[in-house]
Amino acid sequence: MARVSVMGDGPAGLSAALFLAKNGHDVRVYAQDRTAMHYAELHNYLGIPKINGSEFQTVAREQVQQYGADVVDREVSGIERDGDRFVVRSADDRHAADYVVLAGGKTAQRLAEQVGAARVDGRVEVDNEYATDVDRVYAVGRVARPERSQAIISAGAGATAALDILAREAGKDVHDWDTPPEDT
Repeated sequence: MARVSVMGDGPAGLSAALFLAKNGHDVRVYAQDRTAMHYAELHNYLGIPKINGSEFQTVAREQVQQYGADVVDREVSGIERDGDRFVVRSADDRHAADYVVLAGGKTAQRLAEQVGAARVDGRVEVDNEYATDVDRVYAVGRVARPERSQAIISAGAGATAALDILAREAGKDVHDWDTPPEDT
């Protein structure tokens, strides 16, 4: 089981946290509920005809917590490497993590800079799995695509990063398919 720290609780961070927690990993989401979703109304989120952004946030945060993710109301002040792990610092806490998912705006940019992730034109550079050039550090959502930010795209980026972490931990490709219970 990997320990994963997610910075940010918009669609990208919560999506990553959901996939990871639901698959048994120890997930901590640093979340102050200051996401731009509180100023949104979604009409183009597949499967949801219309939802207010604040309502979406409430449902998403509850869902992530139901699967076991720890959502803490703390601002991250720094990240540093400690051997093979990362130490995530806040004003009153230090937390070790095997992986880091940066999923917030300006704070994530600052943290990406601290860990030495490459940045180009105001965004953190990532590959197709949203991995940065720093091993086990991912950047999803607006931090990786500030010019083309959109809720459903951000959620997909979080899911993509989470599946990559799941595959790395399993040592093989991973699919996260849920099936309904069989009728008895």
